[in-house]
Amino acid sequence: MRFALTVSVLLCAQGALFASRASAQTPPVPAPSAAPASGPFTPIFAYTGEAAANPSGGIRQGSAYAGQLLMGFDLDMVRLAGAKGGMLHFDVTNRHGSNLAADAIGNDTSVQEVYGGQDWHLATLSYEQRLFNGRLDIEAGRIPANTSFLHSTLYCVFQTNSSCGNPPLVFKDSNFTYYPVPSWGIVAKAFLNGRIYLHGGAYEVNPDLTRPSDDGFTFDSSHMTGIVAPAEIGYTTSFADDTRPRNYVLGGWYDESTYADPLSGSTQRGRSGAYARFDQLILRPSLASQRGLTLFGVGMANLSGRVIEDHYEEIGLVQQGTFAGRDADTLGFVIDDQHFTNLGLAAVRAARASEGAPVKIPTHETMMELAYGAHLSPALVVSPNLQYVLEPDQMAEPYRTQDIRNALVVGLKFTLDLMPLLHTEARAR
Repeated sequence: MRFALTVSVLLCAQGALFASRASAQTPPVPAPSAAPASGPFTPIFAYTGEAAANPSGGIRQGSAYAGQLLMGFDLDMVRLAGAKGGMLHFDVTNRHGSNLAADAIGNDTSVQEVYGGQDWHLATLSYEQRLFNGRLDIEAGRIPANTSFLHSTLYCVFQTNSSCGNPPLVFKDSNFTYYPVPSWGIVAKAFLNGRIYLHGGAYEVNPDLTRPSDDGFTFDSSHMTGIVAPAEIGYTTSFADDTRPRNYVLGGWYDESTYADPLSGSTQRGRSGAYARFDQLILRPSLASQRGLTLFGVGMANLSGRVIEDHYEEIGLVQQGTFAGRDADTLGFVIDDQHFTNLGLAAVRAARASEGAPVKIPTHETMMELAYGAHLSPALVVSPNLQYVLEPDQMAEPYRTQDIRNALVVGLKFTLDLMPLLHTEARAR
């Protein structure tokens, strides 16, 4: 019933959003990559900042700022060592700032996606090899799972971590590895034809890597507890071969590593889940332009294991091209729903009972965001946004005797990618 209502809200909003669009093939923010380089070395240098404040709701009123500095490079191995189709990737991040969700709202899912993995951290150190004219792509090294699976550039039109960069259920119900905290891993994608592909990977699960003291440069795997293995089959098109590009994906994961039981804390092993997701350009006023409207959605469910969430749904609209001359600007709305299991809520209910408070608590948390992405230059995107958290989960505040109030969040996200600026200066010379 609740999700049917969200679908109705989105369909009603479609007319208001018709002025713009962003597709999965057109990143809504400057990607952390450089302009084409004449040599084998391509530098990466970008900064993302996210400010948020809750003028109403939550536990208290407050504000917070989180930021990420990204630096690195790609090495084209065909130019460097004659290895056709080879690429070496390296990047590090510095994440800093504070988390409004923890400080003022009281819920577990952040409204600032770049918070987490604080301080300096190795984010990627990998070798990628393309074979058979690009039909097979293999990458191995220190890599996170979430940059290859359950990810779309559409999700990061938004600031909320309930959408950007991945649906949160996979992290709450498994040891799925996440950026910028990589582990040893290997991932491969094979195209069966021009549009259908198979995609799979395996990643080390190691509790040492998520400790605040770890900077990612310790490559010891002696405390590895298992692996997490995602796999999917997908259908994808682009503007090069489709007037209305689309992506349809069916997938799942098996996490055979150990984890703590949500209720007892005892050690358990083995969890799994499945998902379906899509994005589709549904309105394109002119074939001479990439302006238009894209609809996207995600559905996820737990299949096995003792977990705190059993399903998650998301649906959204993103348009690229808003006002006259603003073909790159985006306007988007997303709404998602997390449903918690009785096992996941048992500890909160027990804590409230010990305080003599009612144990009836919400079983869903719904988060939504309306965001405008202003592409002020090829290097700078500024995105003011409004977020609303309906029935915030109380897992971070289990002894609170009253339900947390619905929270209105005012946010501002910006991304600065210096590489287009350097490329423009080089061309001017």
